[in-house]
Amino acid sequence: MAFDFKTATKSDLKKEYDRIAKEMGDDQFFTKKELNHLPEVLGDGEQVLAFTSGLMDGNTWLITLTDRRIIFLDKGMIFGLKQSSINLDKVNAVSGETGIMFGAIKIEDGATQREVRNVWKKTVVKFVNKVRDALEARRHPTASAAVPANDVVSMLERLASLKANGVLTAAEFDAQKAKLLAG
Repeated sequence: MAFDFKTATKSDLKKEYDRIAKEMGDDQFFTKKELNHLPEVLGDGEQVLAFTSGLMDGNTWLITLTDRRIIFLDKGMIFGLKQSSINLDKVNAVSGETGIMFGAIKIEDGATQREVRNVWKKTVVKFVNKVRDALEARRHPTASAAVPANDVVSMLERLASLKANGVLTAAEFDAQKAKLLAG
């Protein structure tokens, strides 16, 4: 059964946020205000799939992936709220890059490219992959449910994504590709 963010108690919300944070590797340190405000932004039945945080336009933002959209929230220190979102149907590309401790996530729609910097390195690839999986699920709802997890094509796509995001070198990609194709 789906989690209802709009009617959940603060305790249940905390448990659900802790579960997602643990899965993503996020510490929730700079985004508690935004997480507390998130249920007010979500639509009825909208499910949070992942979140992370980073700097955009000089402020710390919570970036939340739902089953419908990507939400950007920045709750001011004392008052105010900045909010924007991109429907998943409008996302053209998502990419990530990592450094020693931090990385960046870039999300492109038809009109803009948003770049979130100073994202914890351990969350960058996980968030990018979750967005990619959500996009695929939206584009092919029945096909994605029917594809087994060990499908060679999906594994090749994942390797290509890792290579494109700089996680794998060309040589590592070629070696892993050869292993997959050899069976």
